[in-house]
Amino acid sequence: MKSISVFCASSDGSKPIYLDSAYALGKALAERNIRVVYGGAKIGLMGKVAEGALNNGGEVYGVIPGFLRSKEVAHESLTKLIEVDTMHERKTKMHELSDGIITLPGGFGTMEEFFEILTWGQLGLHSKPMGLLNVVGFYDALVEQFEVMVSNELLKPVNREMVLLDDTIDGLLQKMDNYQPPSVTKWISSERT
Repeated sequence: MKSISVFCASSDGSKPIYLDSAYALGKALAERNIRVVYGGAKIGLMGKVAEGALNNGGEVYGVIPGFLRSKEVAHESLTKLIEVDTMHERKTKMHELSDGIITLPGGFGTMEEFFEILTWGQLGLHSKPMGLLNVVGFYDALVEQFEVMVSNELLKPVNREMVLLDDTIDGLLQKMDNYQPPSVTKWISSERT
């Protein structure tokens, strides 16, 4: 992987470890010469990811919709800041610029980004590894919900396995390096008409 998109909160969260983990992720990616692609903001976990990479010689590409840039939340000291018109264009551009996706703690926006990219993978539109960095168990309940989906036969186990999970950066990056996408995509059988 030469570049990784990072989805995360534009706020700080309630625990300092969220900011610390965001900075550590940016630093770890820079040290591995992996470009960070993220939402382009200078605030919250987003800003810390960028800071961690930039302070350690990394490349950081930010992708931000114009309406957010105009609210003065854009990080203007990035390697490259790409302005787009819409939130959907932001996700598409981040996807185009990355070889994998890591999701840190976040709210609705973070989840929406992660689940859209995950759905694209389930549909066979890409084969990139997608990981959740499970900082202090932040994603435990979500992973439990995935198991509920599988046990109720609303999610195939092979698709559940697309979500890589680890509570350490090194462990998650190793899982991403070893990722094998499912050989079966989610399409209605051609036998049904």
